[in-house]
Formats: sequence, structure tokens, C-alpha cells
Amino acid sequence: MKLEDLILVSVDDHAIEPPNAFARHMPAKFKGREPHVEQRGGRDVWVFEERATGYMGLNSVVGRPKEEYGMEPLGYEHMRRGTWDIKARVDDMNANGVLGSLCFPTFPGFAGQRFQGYEDRAVSLAAIQAYNDWHLHDWANAAPGRFIPLMMVPWWDMQAAAAEVARMAKLGVHALTLSDNPTVHGYPSIHNDHWDPLWKACADNNVVICCHIGTGAKAAHASDESPIDAWITSMPISIANSAADWIWAPMWKKFPKLRMALSEGGIGWIPYLLERADFTHSHHNAWTMSNFGGKKPSDIFNEHIITCFIEDEYGLKNLDSINVDKVTWECDYPHSDCTWPNSADVFYQQAVRQKLTDEVINKITHLNTMREFSYDPFSILGRENCTVGALRAQAKHVSIEPALGMGGAAPVRDPNKPVTSGDINRMFASADAGTAL
Repeated sequence: MKLEDLILVSVDDHAIEPPNAFARHMPAKFKGREPHVEQRGGRDVWVFEERATGYMGLNSVVGRPKEEYGMEPLGYEHMRRGTWDIKARVDDMNANGVLGSLCFPTFPGFAGQRFQGYEDRAVSLAAIQAYNDWHLHDWANAAPGRFIPLMMVPWWDMQAAAAEVARMAKLGVHALTLSDNPTVHGYPSIHNDHWDPLWKACADNNVVICCHIGTGAKAAHASDESPIDAWITSMPISIANSAADWIWAPMWKKFPKLRMALSEGGIGWIPYLLERADFTHSHHNAWTMSNFGGKKPSDIFNEHIITCFIEDEYGLKNLDSINVDKVTWECDYPHSDCTWPNSADVFYQQAVRQKLTDEVINKITHLNTMREFSYDPFSILGRENCTVGALRAQAKHVSIEPALGMGGAAPVRDPNKPVTSGDINRMFASADAGTAL
């Protein structure tokens, strides 16, 4: 297969919500209480129910030279327009050779967790539904065939959550963002039957539960003096603990059609996790009393859990040790791990080095995603218009040169020493303090 013949669909990108995202969709009874953007201390911050978020840029550094990655955006003018403007986003996707994109929220938290802790549950539910309507109608449907829409639900009311899944599924939404470990946010564990109505609604409506890294369990900073590189290295693998927890969770027996995705989790570490899980079960189940009904833990993982990768040559080398029919590709636009505008080139080089067949390439670049997420861009756009070559031909007007001096927070950098976890934590603490100004 040639580079220009690839078809790439990303299961993990991010949308920076534009300032007016909620205004049109908030119910009349809550007009004036919708989340909105304010200028505070020189920053654009989102405010909801008199609470301001911290650092709204969230590593939206795509398009900058890497030397300026430490200069975090403080407002929309410091970000590439494709991060929040739908037309510019499609242009950037074309320039990158990416056909389709599933976009996680930014202001609400990747799992919508910011909406789960307000005392007024009615206005919280209204904000969740307003977000879902904006994301579907103003974002995904503004570019037919280019996006896999994603919803969020309330965690405190499972009947309302199930109803929202059914409402959005009827409109064509088959992906749900959820924390990989809700107990971190004060909610019952995934082993608790509290969640059963949600699991059932997802299974009945063919909805994938997408658990993004960092939405529950998070990579730990070893110390304030540790180079931030160590933390960045461990970020994708940090979801391994949650992956093990989901393998042993009870919902798979109750709802055998249910599926979930380990979003931005990588794949290189999975073969050992599955080996260790099978060893644990065979070696310990006589006293732990776990019961997979004659199956192995690895069977549960391979049947129900979708995996994804950005740049993972070791994982591609070991595809025979995991279920290749559940492996998907991601871009992570506009975060710092994103390889825009060279994502297609990076994947193609790795695929060639690992001598992947055309069949395998097609599975992990788009066919698996199309099947698992009920996504069919070919019927809208025509397959011949969905390739890297066809898309890049539409983007000759798009500048992909690094933009110097986009502005933002001063980089936390000393040329005489590595940037540390403490440097980054202090930067974020300063940003959070600025929202109270």
C-alpha cells in the first residue's frame, strides 16, 4: 500500500469548545446560567455556576515549534484556529491526511467530570445535554462524514443517564465518554450495580464507553524534582491499572454486547498485561473466587476492550499478541503528543518497517473504528475521497509551517536543567490562582 492510499480515522482527538458553545442549546429556564468564557487575569477561562476552571488551553500546542511547547495557551488567540473552529479543524485534518475524528471535551473534562459535582443537579443536567447538542449539531454534523460524535451523561442519576444515551443514540451518537475510575470523583466503583442502567443502555444502543487516560487513575509525579519527561513517559501506561479493574468487573457477564475503549492508552504494554492477568487467574482463582465462566481474563479483554495508539512501533510489532480486530489509530490533535501535520507519514513509516499487510493496515487505520463506532463515511463522501492523498489535495491552501511566537504563559524552562514535575505543577497552580482574580 502507498502512503497516499491510507485511510486514517482517529479515535482520540480533542475539541476546544468555542466561547458560544452552550448559549444556543441551554434550555430557556436556565438562560444566563450556561457555561461561558470570561477574561480573568489576562486569561480566557470558562465559568459555570460561579466556578472558574483553571488552565483552559490544556496543552493545545499543535502548530507551535516544539521549543515553544512549554508556552501554554492562555486564550483562543494563542491557539491554532483548528482547535476550536470547525472549518479550520477540517482543513487541519485534510492537511494531516486524516479522514475522521472522535473529539473529547476540554472545558467539561475529558469525561465530563466537571459537570458531576454541582449541587444544582437540574442545571448540571441541562449543561450536559446542551454540550451534547452542541457537539452533535454544531461540531460533528457541521462536517458530515468527518466526525464520530461523542456524548457525556450525568453520573448521579442512572435513569437520566440511560435516557440521554437513548436520546443521543437515536440521533446517531454511538460513543460515550466516562471516567476509567469513577471512585476518584466520589462515585461508586465500576463493580457496583449503580451503573447497570447505563451499561444496559450502552449495550442496547450499540454505544462504546470511551475511557480517556487521566479521567480517573492518573500517572503519578514521582517527586517535584523528577524531570517531567518521566511523567510524560508513564502517562499512557498509567491506564493499565484501570484496564485490569475493567477486566475483572461484572458488567461483561450481565451485558455481553458491551464494549469500552482505552482512549490514548497505547498498545505496546498490553501483551504483558494479558499474560499477567491469565497467570493471576490460573494461579490465584482457587482462593480469590474469581469466575470467568470458563474463559480467561485475556478473552474478556480481547472481546470487549478497544485499544488505540498514536505512535507505537513495539505494539505494531506484537499485534499477534492482542486482538488486531480491536486495535485502532489515534491522532490526539491538538495535544503535545500529536504528530500533526505528519501523522500519516509517521504511521506509514512504522507500518512499512513492521511489514504490516494491507489487510492489517486497513483494519487498524479505519475498518475496526468504522465497525465498532457505527461510523460510515464512505456512504457520505465516497471512499475515493477519503484517502490521505485525496484529503491532502484539498488542503494545499493550509499552512503547516510552525507558527512562531503564538504567545501564552511564559515557558517554565532553564537551559541549565531539565523541566521538572515541580515546575509544571507550579505553573498550573499559578493558572488556577489566576481564575480567582
